[in-house]
Amino acid sequence: MNFARRCGAQGPSREAACAAVDRRIQEAGIETVRVAWADLHGSLRGKALVCGGTAHPVADALEDGLGMVSTILLKDTSDRTAFQVFEPGALAARPELAGFGAANNLLLLPDPASFTVLPWAPRTGWLRAEPFWPDGTPVAACPRRALQRALAALAAHEGRGLGLRCGLELEFHVYRITDDRLDPEAAAWPAEPPALQMIHPGYNLLSENWGDGAQEALAIVRHTALGLGLPLRSLEIELGPSQVEAVFSATDALTAADDMVRFKNGVRQALRRAGYHATFVCRPPFAAAIASGWHLHQSLSLPAHGQQPANAMRREAPAGSDPRPARQVLSDTGAHWLAGLLAHAPALAALCAPTLPAYARFQGSLMAPQAAHWGHDNRGAMLRVVGEAGDAGTRIENRLGEPMANPYLAMAAQVWAGLDGLQLRLEPPPATEAPYGPAAVAGEPQAAGPADGTPPPLPRSLGRALDALAADPVLRQGLGEPLWAVFDAVKRQECARHAAAEDKLAWERREYFSRF
Repeated sequence: MNFARRCGAQGPSREAACAAVDRRIQEAGIETVRVAWADLHGSLRGKALVCGGTAHPVADALEDGLGMVSTILLKDTSDRTAFQVFEPGALAARPELAGFGAANNLLLLPDPASFTVLPWAPRTGWLRAEPFWPDGTPVAACPRRALQRALAALAAHEGRGLGLRCGLELEFHVYRITDDRLDPEAAAWPAEPPALQMIHPGYNLLSENWGDGAQEALAIVRHTALGLGLPLRSLEIELGPSQVEAVFSATDALTAADDMVRFKNGVRQALRRAGYHATFVCRPPFAAAIASGWHLHQSLSLPAHGQQPANAMRREAPAGSDPRPARQVLSDTGAHWLAGLLAHAPALAALCAPTLPAYARFQGSLMAPQAAHWGHDNRGAMLRVVGEAGDAGTRIENRLGEPMANPYLAMAAQVWAGLDGLQLRLEPPPATEAPYGPAAVAGEPQAAGPADGTPPPLPRSLGRALDALAADPVLRQGLGEPLWAVFDAVKRQECARHAAAEDKLAWERREYFSRF
């Protein structure tokens, strides 16, 4: 029995898809196929298989998997392992980490339906893979599986078949490289970023002039996204120096998360080949830099046979004359979902803003949230409700996230929080008209609980957000103990190393800016 069959993945449709991959490799003259998996941070890891020789590594990997060291799942953003896997008995007290031994192997099983010819790398194909233990058991600490589990739970809620649709607005920075700084005598762990210059001077939002000056870099972004088949709608000049934004049409949540991983990976690689440095850190380590956000538009869909899925957040008519209640715009389902997001906001922050620099954004950055508010078309609130009664495009925009967030974990967190709101029929408070009022800056958030009319401030540090996540049974149970234990340990190791650094800006420059 081959490994794919042992995992329960093999069947007629997969066999046909594997045969189609082989034909495409032959027809396109593919020389290399990259097999990749998105790690805890949403970055791709994998191996490059060689085509055209006497061996058949792609066919072998599709049948029997591809070995990968298990500690890849346990790495922080500097690539340091967060657990002492070589010390005898070190993991004995952690049953949730059963399977992780002394850098033992797991197997990546590629999905033949994901095969893509990369638009920036000649004669190179790509396959997304899922991790399994050698006995065919799925690796529970896989972020993509966390989203799949969350979406399955959402679909099962009251038997309604609810789905989550997401549209992405992703801000990031692009710079031109003036010196790669690849001197081996200056190598470090992590390395210094290259020397850079800006592609536009900033402080002129949506400037056509700056867009024209940055056209070369933006054309590479456009070509890469469209070449990958991503639903890119627009590329825009953001306010900050060298800052841009990509906007995508809405798709189902799993596709949107896959698209975000592929977009970030592809844009960084394609731009680097052309002499640019693209970075998805929240705030680059420069005095004039403006923090980037990841704005996640979301709506709930109901199955519709032969038609577009119906929007379960849509309300046909306002519930009254007062403009402040959520039911002026949202259905009962949408209002409960909104209340769930608000109730779990402190813990959501750990998964939507998982890096140390992200928390300065919640303390006075432009159009960034500071507390768990919602508002009608209000970009200062954490949750911006977009649309009007009767509008098929009614949705919630969560402005909590940063671009470095793992999209699988961030989207799964929306589901766990929103689903809790549905199950408990939580009610949201009235819309805010003062998102930066006194309530937004007082104190630290406590563990999650139902909205009581007093919006909790967002965490002021990653450590506080991790505390909120650890104390939130809904999100912690959603992650599952293996994934929560890994995420918590990895992120606390990052916090400890940052606290010990003498030059914290230099630490952030090397830890995040040079690599993400």
